[in-house]
Amino acid sequence: MVTEKYAPRAAGTGGSVPIHACQICGSASLETVLFLGFMPPVNRMSAIGDTPREQPAYPASLLFCPVCELVQLGLSVDPALLFPPDYPYTSGTTRILRENFADLAREATALAGLKPGDLVVDIGSNDGTLLANFRAGGHRVLGIEPTDVGKLAEARGVETLRRYFGPETARTIRREKGPARVVTAANCFAHIEDVHGVIEGILEMLDDTGVFLSESHYLVSLLDRLQYDTVYHEHLRYYSLRSLGHLLEMHGLEIFQARPIPTHGGSIRVYAARKGAYPLHSGLAEMRTAEPSGEAMRRRLAEFRRDVTLSKLRLHRLLAEVKERGGRICGIGAPSRASTLITHVGLDHSILDYVCEVEGSLKIGLYMPGTLIPIVEESRLLEDQPDCALILSWHMAGELASKLRGKGFRGKIVTPLPLPEEI
Repeated sequence: MVTEKYAPRAAGTGGSVPIHACQICGSASLETVLFLGFMPPVNRMSAIGDTPREQPAYPASLLFCPVCELVQLGLSVDPALLFPPDYPYTSGTTRILRENFADLAREATALAGLKPGDLVVDIGSNDGTLLANFRAGGHRVLGIEPTDVGKLAEARGVETLRRYFGPETARTIRREKGPARVVTAANCFAHIEDVHGVIEGILEMLDDTGVFLSESHYLVSLLDRLQYDTVYHEHLRYYSLRSLGHLLEMHGLEIFQARPIPTHGGSIRVYAARKGAYPLHSGLAEMRTAEPSGEAMRRRLAEFRRDVTLSKLRLHRLLAEVKERGGRICGIGAPSRASTLITHVGLDHSILDYVCEVEGSLKIGLYMPGTLIPIVEESRLLEDQPDCALILSWHMAGELASKLRGKGFRGKIVTPLPLPEEI
């Protein structure tokens, strides 16, 4: 199911495609919410010491559909550019994600009534961290991951198809593995361009009472916590429960349970199945009612745009005070969202001396996208003792600040969002 105005294309066709019609309902009445400027792909990085070369940068704008109320990116970039074979992100290096996936597996096992030998398929399976929990529970598992990170999953015994997901892949899985009892898409369901094709593929794999479980950034949390740094080209859609329900209902699926979760600064975990397969959770109606809608959503989006500007100005002022005293500043954490913040605020290596990552991160030894800010192992911070540490992984600020103090860091610790401040 695609619209005439917005037709996805296959990965590898190159370039970018402006989005003139809603990715869910096809409405052409899209309204601009926010423009963050031109940004490089957040996971394409050069090695430290490489001569700077031409790099692509694409406009990053947010659009609002007044029909189905989806907030979405205004441009689709070829996924082969956004998710190259050497994609450096691994979910298993983050404690909160490991714990979240263990919780997800326990909850889904109970809700779907999973039995030993039932098949669980994970779309965008990354390094296999999620599926390893289902495998430990005695279930058959299969990951779908187009990047070389899938090799890490295979090394831990998680069978992985190294390809992009779509209806053809789904038919192959159904034919070779049989129907799936659970299909998961954790932090990737908003990434894939052909969302209608994805759902058709999911339906192809699921048995009659199978469950589709997704986790995505939650629009309400994004607005409430001023998370403009989650806006980048991998994230094509920012779901509310209302817009996600509209999408799934177009394909005969029904949300029967949903709840906010803390991952990535505020996400939503949603369970869906064919209409009538499961009783509806009592909290769903209340959650929908709590979301702003119509003119209330427009007002909320306007407030968000104003607050993004103010936040940028406040962060400049805070960092300027450190630099005016001759101080040194480093960044803590190099998540994808850090690239958006660095680009939009206009930080470079004259402001941030370097960014620290945990030991084992595939990003160590590279530059932050579009800059000459080096990414180094976090022990450098304790050796150098810079005057200020800017927590770019600010959604975990409390945990990271405590960790830094415990290891002996003596400088100022600052969070850039939602309100730039010292902690």
